[in-house]
Amino acid sequence: MNSSVNDLHSHVGRLHNKKRPVVRLVILATALACLLLDASSAWLVWSNRKAQIRQSEIATSNVARMVSTQVESAMKATNMALEDLTERVERDGTSDGALKRLRSHMTGLAKTVPELHGMFVYGADGAWLATSLNRPIKGNNSDREYFKHHRENPSHDVYISRPIKSRSTGAWIIPVSKRVDAPDRTFAGVALVTLRINFFERIYDELDIGRTGAVLLALSDGTVVYRRPYDEKLIGTDLSKGAIYKALHDRGAGSSFLVAKVDNIERLYSYRHVDAFPFYVAVGLTKDELLAHWRRSSMLIGLAALLINVFFLTFARKLIRQILIRDRLDEKLQDYSEQLRQHNLGLQIVAHTDKLTQLANRHRFDDLLDQEFRRAQRGYTPLSLILLDLDFFKQFNDHYGHPAGDACLRDTAQVLSRLIVRAGDLAARFGGEEFVVLLPNTDHKGAMAVAERIRRAIEGLRLPHCHSPTGVVTASLGVATMTERAGFTAVGDLVEQADKRLYASKRDGRNRVSGDEHLL
Repeated sequence: MNSSVNDLHSHVGRLHNKKRPVVRLVILATALACLLLDASSAWLVWSNRKAQIRQSEIATSNVARMVSTQVESAMKATNMALEDLTERVERDGTSDGALKRLRSHMTGLAKTVPELHGMFVYGADGAWLATSLNRPIKGNNSDREYFKHHRENPSHDVYISRPIKSRSTGAWIIPVSKRVDAPDRTFAGVALVTLRINFFERIYDELDIGRTGAVLLALSDGTVVYRRPYDEKLIGTDLSKGAIYKALHDRGAGSSFLVAKVDNIERLYSYRHVDAFPFYVAVGLTKDELLAHWRRSSMLIGLAALLINVFFLTFARKLIRQILIRDRLDEKLQDYSEQLRQHNLGLQIVAHTDKLTQLANRHRFDDLLDQEFRRAQRGYTPLSLILLDLDFFKQFNDHYGHPAGDACLRDTAQVLSRLIVRAGDLAARFGGEEFVVLLPNTDHKGAMAVAERIRRAIEGLRLPHCHSPTGVVTASLGVATMTERAGFTAVGDLVEQADKRLYASKRDGRNRVSGDEHLL
């Protein structure tokens, strides 16, 4: 390279008098081209690094979300089993016949839920009354943490204990328990469902998180339930002073580079709480591993930039070579732009989805409504709109809390997702506790029928609501239809008419569907 520079300066000296302005222009253009090339390479390397990290964040976030969903599913199944056990014991008592039927039921129920290690019922003194395990009923668990908790606490909430080793099998388990009351509401014992920790091990070992990646499942107080790479000594240990727990406590959920307290390895962790349950998960890829491909590509880019610089200096007077190099750079930039376009397409999908309910959001609804409204005008086809609002939702939120309110909205969204399945139809969150359903090519009678099915399905969820006259969560719905007889000149007219019908449902007592009578 130094030889090329010396030859160039020698040539400049020979042409100093004849073509000084041209030579200066060539040198300036070459220097500028080299500078731009180096800057572009540095920018490309940095951008690739950011893109690699972003892709890894998305990947680890998706894995963390999947792990969280699996834990949530296991806990829901456990809660249902506990509710069933406590209800049977409190209803049927603990006579020999009742316990025999209970043991048979527990054995059958345990076989249907692979996460379960066992189910147990203990008396007020801690003695075993029934179990799903195929072994003699013996022993006393009154010294266990969960037993003491329920004996001293009248609450009927489900209690999740720290991981322990089962006395009956020696396996690591997570105890999930619930208090059993006597008819006079005094303490009558404990119903217990235990989850096998090795169930999580089998699932997490199948995750693609690299050779040195990590998966952590812990209780909300930082107690380790399971960690991959697996180390039995870590189960039950406290990581509340670690970097992951601190990040989770400060931010709630997210992704960041952290050094794990366990092995002092820096990883890109994505972490989140498990909805409705006192668990959190963290999934991490080691920094060295996730950036390995970027380092190799950066070395290639750096080497290419160096060779191109040498090429410019050697053939400074051959401007055609700059065009060829620029073409090569343009090709690389086009490939990168295509990658960005694909990435932006994914972001657009996210931008059209309501984060809480996973339905279409208001922005997506407005766009589609405008399209369908114009199509209905052109084709003289009916267009129906259902606007629904959950009754007394503010009182529900105030009484049960916002997490319960969010869960109620998600349950409502699931009803809409289950019922609104026809191609072209759209269910969306309109705002707050309001939802909207767009039904192209649907007359008023059909829309009223759909609205009634939605109303019955929401009421059929049987979500408790002490401030509702029905005792459960219900919805009021308004239906408007654009037809030749009831034409609308603007999109807002259709929404306004549906809103009026919704107001009529609320005025007439709620938990009902109202529409335009003359269209039926």
